[in-house]
Amino acid sequence: CGELNEHGLHLDLHVDPDGAWTELTLEPRFQGWEAVAHGGIVCTLLDEVMAWSVIGRGTWGVTIRLNATFRKPIPTGRMIRAEGWVVERNRRASRTEGRVIDPATGDVFATAEGSFMALPEGEIERLKARYGMRRLNEPAMDTTDTGDQE
Repeated sequence: CGELNEHGLHLDLHVDPDGAWTELTLEPRFQGWEAVAHGGIVCTLLDEVMAWSVIGRGTWGVTIRLNATFRKPIPTGRMIRAEGWVVERNRRASRTEGRVIDPATGDVFATAEGSFMALPEGEIERLKARYGMRRLNEPAMDTTDTGDQE
């Protein structure tokens, strides 16, 4: 759903150790009923922000469970915000929560709970190389030589 998939949603995802979020306006092509977002697209948004919240904690995982609750119809053609965060993590899996809201009013359109199975370290390294990423909670290496010696 990011930039590498030409047919994806091209989400502008923001990720840090506290979670992940994106804001977007769903086009009419993503409607189920007239002017209302299709539930499958809503689940996709929730899955993405919850998965990236796991990445923000320094690991990668695959979805093993997703449970969504739809509270209000989500209009197409209007800005929405999807947010995800990790609520529990152990060696093998992460439990997450997410929501889709109206960023102007804070109204909650949909919520979700998910579980993500951690990938083996070798697979994480392969994915980081594919997506051009380092672990987001690691500081960038400063390669500038200031000449100061302590």
